[in-house]
Amino acid sequence: MALTKAALGKLGLWTFQLDVQPMREAQKFAAQIEELGFPTVWVPEAVGREPFASTALLLSATDKLILATGIASLHARSPMTMQAGWKTITEAFPDRFLLGIGVSHQPAVEGFHGGNYDKPYSTMVKYLDAMDRGLYFAAQPSAPPARALAALGPKMLKLAAERTMGAHPYFVPVEHTPIARAAMGPDALLAPEQAVVFSRDASEARAIARGFMKTYLGLPNYTNNLKRLGWTDEDIAGPTDALVDAIVAWGSLDDIQARIKAHLDGGADHVCVQVLSPDPTKVTMDEFRQLASLIPSL
Repeated sequence: MALTKAALGKLGLWTFQLDVQPMREAQKFAAQIEELGFPTVWVPEAVGREPFASTALLLSATDKLILATGIASLHARSPMTMQAGWKTITEAFPDRFLLGIGVSHQPAVEGFHGGNYDKPYSTMVKYLDAMDRGLYFAAQPSAPPARALAALGPKMLKLAAERTMGAHPYFVPVEHTPIARAAMGPDALLAPEQAVVFSRDASEARAIARGFMKTYLGLPNYTNNLKRLGWTDEDIAGPTDALVDAIVAWGSLDDIQARIKAHLDGGADHVCVQVLSPDPTKVTMDEFRQLASLIPSL
């Protein structure tokens, strides 16, 4: 067998919440998420847990939950190490691990990893080539290991379709989704992240959204993508209410459901929802429970 788009489900979670809890509590939390009916959870790599170790521990505490990295930075490990970790986890947990790989961002690469940030596309091509040449003499996975790419622009999206299961666009408005689908063709996985705020108060919701967006709007990979979509420097500098509302869905559960469906209607196979709150360390099980209620209708 192999990991399929259908197995990932149409709705998943993207969350930092598993990072901010002690691991034993995070394992219990992951089991609760599984009980709610979510098929897939995406976990980050930034300045928190090492994603291969974290996903292995979380997978060991659950029965069928799929864990995806959103994303593992190629600058944090060599191609040989990346493919070894990928195959190790896939062998232990067949069809339950999706390796999301990305080039990350210049400040993180040069500031945190001491690396050199070069052209993203050529860097990724060389890295995938080296991964595929890598030796691995341990027990082989019984199922083909699955990988995807963090991708925003047309070249990286096409590469994701050609060399991996598909793409995981992050920090994108709905209008990006049909563009990504057109670039990738009909068959590749398209799994955008969608941030949400459970608040009907516009001032409160947008304040939370702006707090979340601040860091990302300082990263050229994201701002260049927004400009490709027609957003202006003025939109980004604000950010304007229009851009805030395009990046972060807020309001009632129906409002959030409408945004998820807009991605699906635009060509997404799977939408991973990131719940925002005033306190990033707050555990959001109540909101997760509300989102889980949408799964049967999608």
